[in-house]
Amino acid sequence: MDQKKFKNSSPRIKIIQKIYNSLMNPETKIEYPKNQYKKFIKDVVIGTLERAELIEETVNKYLKNDINLKKTDKLLKIILFAAIFELMFKHNNPKNVIISEYLSASEFFLEKVQIGYLNAILDKISKELRKVE
Repeated sequence: MDQKKFKNSSPRIKIIQKIYNSLMNPETKIEYPKNQYKKFIKDVVIGTLERAELIEETVNKYLKNDINLKKTDKLLKIILFAAIFELMFKHNNPKNVIISEYLSASEFFLEKVQIGYLNAILDKISKELRKVE
């Protein structure tokens, strides 16, 4: 299977695209085409958007010295929020899987240096949110 095609079918990429699209076009209804991950994508997109305030408070609590959300690139912030939503509410997904999936999805949207930064902050916050894993 073509690697690019495979990566583009990643549910995390779809999640990032849908959240971005929703923030850019708030009046547009989010469409969820038939897909084996449809329920998962929908859960994470809706959950991330609905709980953005809680996620932001969580970021400010654990990462206040590491990230300034007001100055953070919109795509980086979307990826961070979706990953944190999963860390907080999708406990059947191991934290290492969540982090690596978002890091590989972020290759479509971010510069290498931003991906390294994302890795560091996700690693740090995952240790706080999932102390038992």
